[in-house]
Formats: sequence, structure tokens, C-alpha cells
Amino acid sequence: MATKLYVGNISYQVSEDDLRGLFTQAGEVVSVKLITDPQTGRGRGFGFVEMATEEDARKAISMFNGKEFEGRALTVNEARPQQKREGGFRGGRGRGFGGGGGFGGGRGGRR
Repeated sequence: MATKLYVGNISYQVSEDDLRGLFTQAGEVVSVKLITDPQTGRGRGFGFVEMATEEDARKAISMFNGKEFEGRALTVNEARPQQKREGGFRGGRGRGFGGGGGFGGGRGGRR
């Protein structure tokens, strides 16, 4: 079963192919994903590498955690499951457009 690893403190010049090449030294790499800023496209300095087996993942952690790659000491450990995010623009309904509430409508007051 594949095991996903978190890789932090990655140099901004490193590509997914560079990371794949490095982690292939520890075993079979299933996938590599560098996280980038959606507005600038620039790397955020971390990503995820999915190794084919737990054994390959343990080997990669022992080989690369704290080791320098492209001028930076990598942080490599098993990725934790993504936590559910709340709030933001997709939160509850609240009052929005067309929800009624105080604008015009009906006859009232003076005649």
C-alpha cells in the first residue's frame, strides 16, 4: 500500500522531477506534488511524495529527513490526513442577495 510523505523546507528552484529523482533512490515513487501559490505560481517550499510501500517510505524518511538538498535541509515525515476546513466563502447561508429583509415592499406609513 502506498504511503504519502510530507516534504518540507524545499528550495524554490526544485522541480517535481528533481524531487522524484531524489526519492527514487529510496524506492518506487508513485507520485510527487509540489504545492504552489495559486496567484503567483511560485513554490511554497513544501510538497508530498507518495512511495509505493511503507518500507520504501521508512527508507526515504531515514535517508532524507534533515539531509541537505539544493542548499536546504529537508524535513521528511509521514503525511497526516488533511483536516476539514470550515468557514470561508462556503460557510453557512446567512443573509445574502434576495433573502428578504428590509428593502421596499408593501404599502405602509403614509397615504
